[in-house]
Amino acid sequence: MVVLGATGTIGQRFVSLLQDHPIFEIVALCSSERKVGGHLGEFWRLEDVPLDPDVAGMEIESLDVKRLVRAGIVAAFSALPSDVAVELEVDAARAGIKVFSNASAHRMEADVPLLVPEVNPDHVALVERQRSFAGGGFLVANPNCSITGLVLALRPLADIFEIGSVHVATYQALSGAGYPGVSSLDITANVMPFIEGEEEKMRREAKKILGAWSDGIVPSAIDVWANCARVPVRDGHLEAVSIPLAQDVSSQDVARILSSFRGEPQRRKLPTAPEWPVIVRTEEDRPQPLRDLRAGEPARARGMAATVGRIRVADRVLRFFVLSHNTLRGGAGGSVLNAEMAHRRGYFD
Repeated sequence: MVVLGATGTIGQRFVSLLQDHPIFEIVALCSSERKVGGHLGEFWRLEDVPLDPDVAGMEIESLDVKRLVRAGIVAAFSALPSDVAVELEVDAARAGIKVFSNASAHRMEADVPLLVPEVNPDHVALVERQRSFAGGGFLVANPNCSITGLVLALRPLADIFEIGSVHVATYQALSGAGYPGVSSLDITANVMPFIEGEEEKMRREAKKILGAWSDGIVPSAIDVWANCARVPVRDGHLEAVSIPLAQDVSSQDVARILSSFRGEPQRRKLPTAPEWPVIVRTEEDRPQPLRDLRAGEPARARGMAATVGRIRVADRVLRFFVLSHNTLRGGAGGSVLNAEMAHRRGYFD
């Protein structure tokens, strides 16, 4: 395995999940030319994750697809900026490498699965339509970090209730903007009520992720209407959700539906899958980023569960808050889980 963009925030999250992974092994780390020749430990910024000394000493290499092929690289985890990923990821897939990407460059392409394994596992079959598939390579994308936690909560609800529209206000962490992110003078003691392209991404990506599989993806009829804001929180996207319903339901029923939700990753016991992908909190002041950010068990899956709280229903309008870790569940962890499912389904054979 190689991590592309290994020195950035998402790249380092990839390393943190892969350095002791039971299936995948890191054999190369790549980044921009100005960091080539350095060692990963020089760039490490994740205070919550100790870096294995052997991995810390790995040398950063250039983003050279031909060299990766010569080195026998089978798969790549991409944390590249979209302007770099748009060509390099395709080149890697056509060279026979299996690419699991966090970049937005290819998310909405018709033959690229936009995958959240508990929500739309069958969409992974789209890789078989990619030109590169015959040569062993393909491209799988994970969604925008702001939509991932939301669709984890929507999937079990949409399976039972008739949902036409979802209204969501997001309170998004600073790490969602990458490193160094938002200027401290702009965000300190402040809220910024605009994140470029975010609201449109949530609407488009939800339709693809929640779409039905019928020899291709039939876009979902659900419309997601979002207001997105950046807040002075380091990690964790908190979202206030309102859903008009066509039938009567109690908050207890909703809590039961969400708590009992399991998907293919849980049935297959994938290494990075949380036992419960949605955790319901009954306290009136939860979820909170400081207290619920690392939700998920076992230890490898911490940060991979979405936490839902303050479930209320009045006049056939369901309201709740959902919290997810944007750089784990909504970033590197999502891609690692995608790769685990593809591996278990035989796409690495």
